[in-house]
Amino acid sequence: MKIYAVNASPRRKGNTATVLQHVLDGAKAAGGDGVETELVHLYSLKYTGCRSCFACKMKGGNSYGRCAVKDGISPLLEALPQADAVVFGSPIYFGGVSGMLRCFEERLLFPFLTYTEGHASIAPKKLATGFVYTMNVPAPLMEEWEYPKRLSMMEGYAGHIFGSEPKVLYVNNTVQFSDYAKYVCTMFDGAEKAKWREEHFPGDCRKAEEMGAALVGA
Repeated sequence: MKIYAVNASPRRKGNTATVLQHVLDGAKAAGGDGVETELVHLYSLKYTGCRSCFACKMKGGNSYGRCAVKDGISPLLEALPQADAVVFGSPIYFGGVSGMLRCFEERLLFPFLTYTEGHASIAPKKLATGFVYTMNVPAPLMEEWEYPKRLSMMEGYAGHIFGSEPKVLYVNNTVQFSDYAKYVCTMFDGAEKAKWREEHFPGDCRKAEEMGAALVGA
C-alpha cells in the first residue's frame, strides 16, 4: 500500500509538515511493512497551475485524461493516482489553501473530471483522501468565518473524483514565530501561543495519526 502526503507549506519542518508526518506515521503503525509512505514538499518543485489547454479533454488525444503540461510535478501527477491514499496539507492563507496547493489540485484533478452529465470521473482507481489544514485562527473564529464551508468545495471534488469521502483535520491557533518579540504582531501574545501549542498540538498530532490509521483501513 502506498500513501502520499503532500505538503503545500513553504516550511519543510513547520506545522503542516509535522502534522502530515504524523499522518504517515499513523498509517505505518497501522499497516506495518505493508505500507510505504512518502512526504512531498510542493515548494521544492517548479510548476504552474492549469493552463486551460484542454488537451486532457480532447477526443482521441494523446493526453486524454492526463495533464499534457510537462514540468516539476509531472512525475507526481503520474504516480499519485496509482497510489492507495493521499493526504493534502496546507496552511491557511487569506481564508484558503496556499497557492501552491491550489495549482497542484487543478493539475491533478481537472483531467479526471469529465464534461459529461454528472461530471463523471475517469480517475484510474479509487483513492482514499485526507485534508489537513493548519491555521493561526482559533476554532471559534474558524467557524465564524466559515472556513470549513469554503474549504469543503475542493474536498468534494476530490471525493467525487477519487470515489471516497475525504477525512479532514483542522489544526487551530498555531505558532508562527519562534520569537514573537522580533515581529510586528501586537494582536498575538507569544507566551499564550506557546502555552496553547504545548497543551494542544500533541493532541492534534495524535488525531493525525488516527487519520493515517483510518486511511489504511479505508
